[in-house]
Amino acid sequence: ITSALDPELVGEVLAVVRSLAEDGMTMVMVTHEMAFARDASSRIVFMADGGVGAVGPPKEVLAAETSNERLRTFLARFRASHF
Repeated sequence: ITSALDPELVGEVLAVVRSLAEDGMTMVMVTHEMAFARDASSRIVFMADGGVGAVGPPKEVLAAETSNERLRTFLARFRASHF
């Protein structure tokens, strides 16, 4: 899911992907839609600085008290403007 999509279609695309996930389809996605990723994913991989920074269920990976400093910094910046 990308911001390069037509802004009028983003909601529709997210709805289709969410429906597929609810039906049990396995998907690998790259997205900046963090709220969507949190709500629709069973597992999140946070990548930064050329590697994997964290892997796990959304509630664990996106928790404010994460031990990964890079992820904590990212989430603080992201929450300030989006969550």
